[in-house]
Amino acid sequence: MQVGKGMEAATEFGRISGSRGYDPLNPVRSLAYLGLARAYVLQGDTAKAKAAYQDFLTLWKDADPNIPVFITAKAEYAKLR
Repeated sequence: MQVGKGMEAATEFGRISGSRGYDPLNPVRSLAYLGLARAYVLQGDTAKAKAAYQDFLTLWKDADPNIPVFITAKAEYAKLR
């Protein structure tokens, strides 16, 4: 994503987040949804980005609200609305 390859990043994050082989509670899988959301933003696909942010925020709904990545994700999602 850092070099502007949103499509490639979305493919990789989608592979991780959609894999049934990963434990659904594994933080890597939940963070993949955040990466996917950011990749969709990079591509300009707001609808898919919102859906991916919602998936991430749903998985983190009971998380400590002071975790920096959670705060950042909520702020990024709020900008899309």
